[in-house]
Amino acid sequence: MDATIFRIIVGVGHSDVALDFYSKLLDANGQQVGGGRVYFECGSMILGLLEKRQPSPMPEHIYFAVGALDKVYARATELRCLSKDNVHGKSAAEIAVRPWGERSFYVEDPWGNKMCFVDERTLFTGREAR
Repeated sequence: MDATIFRIIVGVGHSDVALDFYSKLLDANGQQVGGGRVYFECGSMILGLLEKRQPSPMPEHIYFAVGALDKVYARATELRCLSKDNVHGKSAAEIAVRPWGERSFYVEDPWGNKMCFVDERTLFTGREAR
């Protein structure tokens, strides 16, 4: 396939609040690029935050591969954004090895956008099954 995904846009309520929240969660500097947008470089992709009057959350999770899962977990705990959901009978808010082998935990931003942080050493991409 010749196409690649290079940017995902997430609706947020206030770009300044979102910049602060995501900067702390991702331990990264976002860049305000105009038009109510803030961009974070996430590997080869850009996570874009777009300020909207009435943002609606993404329908599915955004998955991040991270090298220091425990450090991201500590930041998420401090931000009080750990998910209240369950994943296959286990709390999504706890670091756990999921049935497909990934070590992960889940969060939700102030606007209801859901994310999962996965230990990069345990990523399951489906390529192994081919």
